[in-house]
Amino acid sequence: MNIIVTSLFVDDQEKALKFYSETLGFIKKHDIPVGEFRWISLVSPDNQDGTELILEPNDNPVAKEYQSKLLEQGIPATMFGVTDIHKEYERLVKHGVEFTMEPTKMGDNTVAVFNDTCGNLIQIIEFN
Repeated sequence: MNIIVTSLFVDDQEKALKFYSETLGFIKKHDIPVGEFRWISLVSPDNQDGTELILEPNDNPVAKEYQSKLLEQGIPATMFGVTDIHKEYERLVKHGVEFTMEPTKMGDNTVAVFNDTCGNLIQIIEFN
């Protein structure tokens, strides 16, 4: 069994697509109209056949509450791996990304957390 997709609720699909592709560097794999929303999936540039990130429209009251409570409590909605967290931190800061936690050593790993501008905190981690 493999994980083929994972979803992330976003409050604005177009804004999220721009942030996740232009700022973070993911590649759009699918963008299919589905009623008033879209099926938007992104992949890592170095693994385009890998797990897809679905930018889910947050049009459900339960999902909206879940998303807002995570954000309110400072809990990241998901985590992405990077090879050099300090380099990635500097790159994202130059793009205007707001970090709620700068790169911080935690045991053998280093983590940082940023706001995705679409209702979520995202954690990045550098594994050693």
